[in-house]
Amino acid sequence: MGDGGSDDVERLVDKLDPHRRVRLLTGADTWRTPAEPAIGMRELVFSDGPAGVRGPGWDERSTAALLPCAGALGALWDEERVRLLGELLGDEARRKGVHVLLAPHLNLHRSPLAGRHFECFAEDPSLAGRTGAALVRGIQSRGVAATAKHYVANDSETQRLTVDVRVDERVLRELYLAPFEAAVRAGVWLVMSAYNSVNGTTMSESPLLADPLKGEWGFDGVVVSDWGAVRANVEAAGAAQDLVMPGPGGPWGEALVEAMDEGRVPPEAVEDKVRRLVRLASRVGALDRPDPSDPPGASGRPGVSDQQGPWDRPGPSWPADRVRAVVREAAAAGFVLLENRGVLPLDVEALGSVAVIGTHADEPRVQGGGSSEVFPDRVVTPLDGLRAALPERVRVVYAPGPRPAAGPRPAAGAGPAPLGPRHARDPESGAPGVRLRVLDADGAVLHHSLQPSGRILEPALPPGAHTVELAADLHPDTTGPWTLGLGGFGRLSVTADGTPLLDGEFPAETDDPAVVHVRPPQHTARVHLTAGRPARIVARRTLAPGTGRATVLTAAGPEPDPRRARADAVAAARAADVTVVVIGTTEGDESEGLDRTTLQLDATQAEFVHEIVRADTRTVVVVNCGAPVELPWRKDPGAVLLTWFPGQEGGHALADVLLGRVEPGGRLPTTWPATLAEAPVHQTRPVEGVLPYEEGLHIGHRAWLRSGTEPAYWFGHGQGYTTWAYEDLGRPEPAPGGHEIPVVLRNTGTRRGREVVQLYVSRPESTVERPVRWLAGWAAVEAGPGERVTAYVRVPERALQYWSPEPRGWVTEPGRFTLLAGRSAGDLPLRAALDV
Repeated sequence: MGDGGSDDVERLVDKLDPHRRVRLLTGADTWRTPAEPAIGMRELVFSDGPAGVRGPGWDERSTAALLPCAGALGALWDEERVRLLGELLGDEARRKGVHVLLAPHLNLHRSPLAGRHFECFAEDPSLAGRTGAALVRGIQSRGVAATAKHYVANDSETQRLTVDVRVDERVLRELYLAPFEAAVRAGVWLVMSAYNSVNGTTMSESPLLADPLKGEWGFDGVVVSDWGAVRANVEAAGAAQDLVMPGPGGPWGEALVEAMDEGRVPPEAVEDKVRRLVRLASRVGALDRPDPSDPPGASGRPGVSDQQGPWDRPGPSWPADRVRAVVREAAAAGFVLLENRGVLPLDVEALGSVAVIGTHADEPRVQGGGSSEVFPDRVVTPLDGLRAALPERVRVVYAPGPRPAAGPRPAAGAGPAPLGPRHARDPESGAPGVRLRVLDADGAVLHHSLQPSGRILEPALPPGAHTVELAADLHPDTTGPWTLGLGGFGRLSVTADGTPLLDGEFPAETDDPAVVHVRPPQHTARVHLTAGRPARIVARRTLAPGTGRATVLTAAGPEPDPRRARADAVAAARAADVTVVVIGTTEGDESEGLDRTTLQLDATQAEFVHEIVRADTRTVVVVNCGAPVELPWRKDPGAVLLTWFPGQEGGHALADVLLGRVEPGGRLPTTWPATLAEAPVHQTRPVEGVLPYEEGLHIGHRAWLRSGTEPAYWFGHGQGYTTWAYEDLGRPEPAPGGHEIPVVLRNTGTRRGREVVQLYVSRPESTVERPVRWLAGWAAVEAGPGERVTAYVRVPERALQYWSPEPRGWVTEPGRFTLLAGRSAGDLPLRAALDV
């Protein structure tokens, strides 16, 4: 890592008295740090990630490029593509005036029930680490800081603000700290401390911030808190926590100055925090050059001036068509073909009709819920993508089928979708959208704007703001009972044409930021509406301390008769040449702030797939989710394709893959159980506030191998459109930092393809406990039909070592290791010995 111009940084820090220093250590508001004109330091602007750059605030009018979810990036097994996506995120950040992107998310897929599973790359620390490091390098190559989060063992959401994770030191080092170490080695500029505790100490006060993070690893960047995670004054300030977010206010400020005056916090500890912040400002171009004669690039970062940042150096723009192409290609490259019985790719010349079935085909989930959400400027649905890709002579018939249940946790914000331009018109202008007004206590308008939908998470609050009002003329397209909802806390009311539908006091039941500020619970009421007859809907929320600003107006039309919808869909499948069924999770299933309690899709979808397959054996089932789900029918359809949360271009990417324009390139970054009961780790709920990681080293494929049972799909699994023969595992050769092993394979199919060659290591007679085998390295190769190719897999020295608490350090155990090469953790036809 560059030193950020160490001499200049020291000189600038010396200019600041204790009050000015402490002022810099707490945010100025939700998304910004304070400026300090005395040293030419501008405010630093933060934004959530990692699927896109939302920008400083929640406003649907500020759209962003929406990438596939992190799990889909883990499925790429492709660091160069991930780096390119990081460059896109970096340039998006610069376009929005953002200095710091809160990504990547480096926690592991410990359990398939984890609510933020979709935000994490993998179950394996090496895959997560290499993927995260590639994203860091891409983001920071554009002069924008990446943030490795959430440090550490923040692998579930239940009681996430207070849970105490108990984990053995060796397990912590070999699994959960490893991806963060990889990010630090890649030069990451920020690390975010998590809400949870580890072994009895909350992470913002944890000694793990000092060592290994800042000490052993040499991290010279900023430790920023998760939002609201710092709750103590002296303890966190005396630890290696550097920046408290959000602000203003918080536990530091004048209390920290007093603690220094009284000797409870060493002044040098505060000086180090400020030094790190000034260094960060230098790195991202938020520090004005104090002396015009200073040379550019004083930070030591090659080719980048200290004074160049998002405002000064806009850099090359990304035309919309390039953004769409990059996101589209990445989506297809991460799709995992789980099953294929000769149906894919589709033969377009032989098609006369295609049935597209399922509500997810027209209303897909393109991202998970919570702070990672962005507002895409467009979403290409599976139905859109197929209609655009197929020739006009091919008849596309859409049948939504029965609507799936909204999910098991409506209190987390699930329910009807926000009232949007399809049905809403501004009462003032008649334009599509919802009218937002902020009123004072007397009802005077302080602020108003036209919003794309009724999801208003951060309305402007001028002085005197008392009430948030959302109004729209709802134009129903069906007659019957409509469900209206209002999300938020405090005094809520909804009227339809002046008739009260909802009026009550709804106090906050949690202080979880994901609930208060992103997905507040909805309170619903029903009203009978007539198609073609608009109704004036007015919703109001009285603002109160501690209840946030989020106000969400939702609406849903009458549910279609499920029996009729099912019959129509089955008839469409029976009449078509091929059927594409799109199923998946719903808003209440996968989100920040909650863990799942089941891996089952709702019963409606499971039964529905069985019926469709019986009607048409040439059925392709497309699974639209961010984490494992149970697929009890998986052996019945012609093909099963996992598309994850694919981002804004998912529909086009799906058409590309189904029609054989590109090969589905993904390999599973996590093992999929057939049922939850078979999953080796499904404990995410603490007992009396404590969550022990009793499984130790054995998560993911390691756990399955130890149990001797077969999952539905192994870690690393994924089919392409060709076949491969693994022919030879060559002799290991020394290489810098480890070994290099050649693996010879041949494309035995009829199409050019890409294969991810995976190498695992086993040490059955070890003197310490080890997994049955574990991933040591991988390399991707491409070859045409009949071609033979060699993959050179690098195995780093660390892959053969274990962490020893006494004496503390990494130990290489002499002796013989077994190398196994193949397509997944459960399909390894080649083996050889490696003597160390």
